[in-house]
Amino acid sequence: MIDIRQMRYFVALAETLHFGRAAERLHISQPPLSRQIAALEAELGVTLLERNSRQAVLTYAGRRFLEDARAVIANFDQACRNARLAEHGDLGEISIGFMMHAAYTVLPGLTRRYINAHPGVHLELREVVPGGLADAVLKGRFDAAIMFNPGFVRGLETEIIHHEELCLVMPVGHPLVGQPLVSAKQLDGEPLIGVPMDVAPVLREAITNYCHGAGFAPSFRLEVELQQTIVSLVAEKLGIALVPQSMERLGLPDVVFRPLENAPVIQHVVAWRLGNLNPALPPFLAEARAGQGKDRV
Repeated sequence: MIDIRQMRYFVALAETLHFGRAAERLHISQPPLSRQIAALEAELGVTLLERNSRQAVLTYAGRRFLEDARAVIANFDQACRNARLAEHGDLGEISIGFMMHAAYTVLPGLTRRYINAHPGVHLELREVVPGGLADAVLKGRFDAAIMFNPGFVRGLETEIIHHEELCLVMPVGHPLVGQPLVSAKQLDGEPLIGVPMDVAPVLREAITNYCHGAGFAPSFRLEVELQQTIVSLVAEKLGIALVPQSMERLGLPDVVFRPLENAPVIQHVVAWRLGNLNPALPPFLAEARAGQGKDRV
């Protein structure tokens, strides 16, 4: 059976056409080289070289085999490199789910850093409503997700990578627009637009608790899934909303953002399934950790 070592020996000899120089290049003595070339020819059943003392001349079959052997060796070496790269997470693929909010905070910078550092990995990004991300990671749909901190979830590992405050968004002309800082008590009786509990429970609870802390229950006039839609409805003067501060980057007209007194702080985490063996995952997590403080709004 022909092995890759024999092919390397043959290529060295074919390129030098001299047994002594080929053996020197290969860091072996001449007799083992001669034996391996003879064994290669015997296995192939063809003469690859015409020998003349210590020199050699390629036959037609030898010239053809040289071309193919170089290609085989190159592919073999690439396969070895690919295996090492894959082991260290520099080759393969990784799927990441993310909530829309991450697109305005940590995701762009994290994606840029990861792609630049690991160009051989195919990165799949999918936007999902926050409430569905934990289950998708646990079921293997995603290798990791960027989401609001869900607290303890069995089988799920999380690490905080970003904090941001909630702020108030109002339509132009609203009475609170003139306030540089809005307190929770000033929201009492205001119609709110927010996300349903099943879509973004962490965000909904933060809003509800903020209002309860001021002694009143929030009144949600409308509930919609997407923050862009919430801000658009605010622009139509259908209510006001408490949204992550990053939503100001939407740049939508006819709305005004104001900071909140003692604003609730929400955490973004990177989450992954315990026991996920994808070698591309640890480098992604490392990039997520490295971005803390760099990707803040």
